[in-house]
Amino acid sequence: MDYKELYGYFFEDLKVGMSATVSRTITETDLRNFSGVSGDTNPMHLNEEFARSTMFGGCIVHGMLTASLISAVIGTKLPGPGCIYMGQTLKFLAPVRVGDTVYATGAVKELIAAKNRVILITQCRVGDTLVIDGEATIKVPSRS
Repeated sequence: MDYKELYGYFFEDLKVGMSATVSRTITETDLRNFSGVSGDTNPMHLNEEFARSTMFGGCIVHGMLTASLISAVIGTKLPGPGCIYMGQTLKFLAPVRVGDTVYATGAVKELIAAKNRVILITQCRVGDTLVIDGEATIKVPSRS
């Protein structure tokens, strides 16, 4: 079987400025499942009484759960299937809460032809609020 049809963008198809977005409304089930899978049982995420005593005034979603939506953009849309995630910087700027809809976007910032790599600006927003800002380095397959 020729798997080329399953791939997303090839390096040659990418252009600076291209972007893609995925969104998800974070549920209590998402939060609990992520806590179980990751082992992160910080009461900041799971214990409302404890979290009310913190600067956030209530439970917040794991930052890495929110950031995982960036992986969804990269792995499914831009560049999409066939790419390899090589690195990611993240700045957590504002809390996300259960019930928030997160919009994760990747936008092509730079193309490095010698290594078939792309640098993406990666951001997550809730409404107009930027909650995560960063950059990802991705290896992208070549058409050849």
